Amino acid sequence: MNARTEPAEKGTSAIARPPLVRELLLVAGLFLVYKFGRQLATGHTGEALHNARHVWDLERTLHLPNEGSVQSVLLHSDTLVHIANTFYATVHFPATVAFLVWLYLRRPAHYVWARRVLATVTSAALVLPFVFPLAPPRMLAATGLVDTAKVYGPSVYGPPTSDHLSNQFAAMPSLHFGWALMVAIGLIVATRSRWRWLWLLHPLVTLMVIIGTANHYWLDAIVAAAMLGIALALIHPPHRTATTAGRGQPQLAVEEPVLVGAGR
Repeated sequence: MNARTEPAEKGTSAIARPPLVRELLLVAGLFLVYKFGRQLATGHTGEALHNARHVWDLERTLHLPNEGSVQSVLLHSDTLVHIANTFYATVHFPATVAFLVWLYLRRPAHYVWARRVLATVTSAALVLPFVFPLAPPRMLAATGLVDTAKVYGPSVYGPPTSDHLSNQFAAMPSLHFGWALMVAIGLIVATRSRWRWLWLLHPLVTLMVIIGTANHYWLDAIVAAAMLGIALALIHPPHRTATTAGRGQPQLAVEEPVLVGAGR
């Protein structure tokens, strides 16, 4: 027998990766379903604005911070507003793809877990625009908020009546925030660096951006976080092997040797 030992941390990465072509098709299919699903729920302008007024009033009843307090910080600098709009337009999808690619290459077991969680949250998010279309705060005059993308640029949206690439009445839940939060949680779970908690800055910055640019309400992010929490409760990440220590108490995150090449 020609066997050698490796730490358990590499045991998870030693798990066979799912076939690449299949995964590309799954992720691309999920994205297309998400885009087409949102487009199917377009329209409903009157209902979306009506729901927006209710959400705005509910936030004030709950004493949530006014979204304008965040936007006022951005409006102190044209450069800052432009950076926020650029972040909103360009970071969301590429950051999530980079996260999945890294997990696929370095932590395949965590990749499968993260992909399942993201697929579950995204699929569930497709339902809300059908049952609760919601106009973003930038469209609701009562908020007094500025459509920063339209005024300062860059903007990813056209006029709602002629924008056939997106559904602007699907503000709830905020997948910008939901995906960003999952990226942070996934990297915290899959890595051991003492600095890994800094990944929480990604959803924090994302939250400030989506609120400050008037693309989402606080409740959009809260609902996204709740949906992600439910998905994480149902879909568990891979666990490291645990051993028992003294008096029968479990000792978590203890590395056990993994035999590689045994029986050759």
